[in-house]
Amino acid sequence: MTDTPIWTPSPARQAATNMARFAAVAAAAGAPVPPHDYAALHRWSVADPAAFWAALWRFCGVIADERPHAAPWDAVLEAPGGMVPVSAPDGPRWFRGARLNFAENLLRFADDRAAIVAWTEQGRQQVITYRQLHGQVERCAAALVASGVAAGDRVAGFLPNVPEAIIAMLATARIGAVWSSCSPDFGAKGVLDRFAQIRPTVLVAVDGYRYAGKAIETLPRVREIAAALPDLRRVVIVPTLTALPVVAEIPEAMTWQAWLDAAAAVPAPPFDRGPFDRPLSILYSSGTTGLPKCLVHGAGGTLLQHLKEHVLHTDLSRDDVLFYFTTCGWMMWNWLVSGLAVGATLVLYDGAPLSPRAGILWEMAAAERVTVFGTSAKYLAVLEQEGAMPRTQYDLHALRSILSTGSPLSETSYEFVYRDIKADVHLASISGGTDIVSCFALGHPGLPVRKGELQVPGLGMAVQVFDATGRAVVGEPGELVCTNPFPSMPVAFWDDPDGGKYRTAYFDRFPQTWTHGDWATVTEMGGLVIHGRSDATLNPGGVRIGTAEIYRQVERFPDVIESVVIGQEWQSDVRIVLFVRLRDGVVLDEALATALRQRLRSEASPHHVPKLIVQVPDIPKTLNGKTSEIAVREVVHGRPVTNRDALANPVALEAFRDLPALRG
Repeated sequence: MTDTPIWTPSPARQAATNMARFAAVAAAAGAPVPPHDYAALHRWSVADPAAFWAALWRFCGVIADERPHAAPWDAVLEAPGGMVPVSAPDGPRWFRGARLNFAENLLRFADDRAAIVAWTEQGRQQVITYRQLHGQVERCAAALVASGVAAGDRVAGFLPNVPEAIIAMLATARIGAVWSSCSPDFGAKGVLDRFAQIRPTVLVAVDGYRYAGKAIETLPRVREIAAALPDLRRVVIVPTLTALPVVAEIPEAMTWQAWLDAAAAVPAPPFDRGPFDRPLSILYSSGTTGLPKCLVHGAGGTLLQHLKEHVLHTDLSRDDVLFYFTTCGWMMWNWLVSGLAVGATLVLYDGAPLSPRAGILWEMAAAERVTVFGTSAKYLAVLEQEGAMPRTQYDLHALRSILSTGSPLSETSYEFVYRDIKADVHLASISGGTDIVSCFALGHPGLPVRKGELQVPGLGMAVQVFDATGRAVVGEPGELVCTNPFPSMPVAFWDDPDGGKYRTAYFDRFPQTWTHGDWATVTEMGGLVIHGRSDATLNPGGVRIGTAEIYRQVERFPDVIESVVIGQEWQSDVRIVLFVRLRDGVVLDEALATALRQRLRSEASPHHVPKLIVQVPDIPKTLNGKTSEIAVREVVHGRPVTNRDALANPVALEAFRDLPALRG
């Protein structure tokens, strides 16, 4: 990390951002916000949250019930009990009295501009205009009503990233029901660990999907899942592998088109406007240490937070084409879908990111004139290792921003983006999570970008880093916390009537403070560096080290495909063990091990140097594609991994069991 920016926007670009316009509107209304002073804008947003969130509501034009000569709410924020869970009687309550519908806000446009462009490994498959999307959501909502779905019921999706997933989600929101989804790479038990808790009434599933050129059937899993969900009234099969999948063996099953046709005579239900905090969606924690927690997110909080991040922090407008590589099992899918609220075109990709060609996503970006390209830090690292140079192969003149999340973005990846993808682009590393269905820290299109640093804390998010005593610190690592309420806090955990699980998850560590579980540093420039998850930090000799600091250096080696690092309990202390997966044909020898240690010693510190480096054939990952450090740590110590079904490749754990190299 350096104080010297790797990219600085032009003055004209700074002045033209939505962020600059919003700051000017706020200043005109009396907010103490000098022009182009983000620190002052952020201070105001957390010092006067009621004024900030109300201003954002008006700036983004939220659609809700109107009251003559009055605001559409009784109070913006009521928090007599501070930041305790909103499921408790004295928890924070936002926009009391306001009534809105999430889908209505996302479908505010109904013209012939493209709303969704769907791609697979075979290229472009489908284009849906905003007018067509309106009609398809209406038909789907009518079919849900005909299937007996009412406000508050759950509708579950077992779907790839295809238009039907968005249509079903918006139709669910239209009638005030609650959406939840998993991607079809989940095993049946992993799906049931989630859906069995929330007891959906309709399951929308897929007959199969294609990944890396292979066709993968899912109907046997759908049959198993449906049989274990006693409240299901209908199973709807979206065909992707065959035009007419055989669904007779699945009780109450119909194909997507037949289901819609059967409800053709049912009037389209209106947008059901409800309270600001009415449940919209249920997302899930990773579940590697037990059953996944079911996080209930509200319609208003999700909408307002996503509008803030899209309009202000990403500078999104109707003229943008937004892409994010994601699955329906990751919160970034929900984030992507919300781009409809500003009238942008969403580009969906269903398939492997490097198949059938390593540059398929950039081919897509060039063909669709993508302006905002979202991906993972791992994808950018792999591209760099492969020697990819998208800037010389594809026309990326429309590309304005690249977003990265999922894990900390290494400094070398910043260099790769500006060297080999595009020199004049806003690169924003963003960080938040499923818990808040949004970000704590993210980009600012009008500020400089520095390597290894997330540009800014999000507006309205009172982000700090606490040391072990609960003291806010700058320039040294600690726990990432948020000290004020914010609208996208979960409205509840499912099946947690007194809020006890909720309080334990976020509020036990520091009183009245959300502790997010990230190990981070607030920089002198006001940005943030994420070092890794707090529960995976290393503590050799009492020195706490974030795992990302090690990955940043190890990923620079072209022979290392990926790695995982843990702290092994050893002789009354902790020793760092680094596991590496190497390129085919490469064997870990003393020369490579020495080079790795030297790099870590010189570029990080002597504390970061692993005591052991071990080659393994694969690295276990969660179903969301994140390296599962905790699962590896538990296996190494001979402890059970309580929910292997939360892993995409649980068999990879066997390579870490009873390793001779770890006994001495």
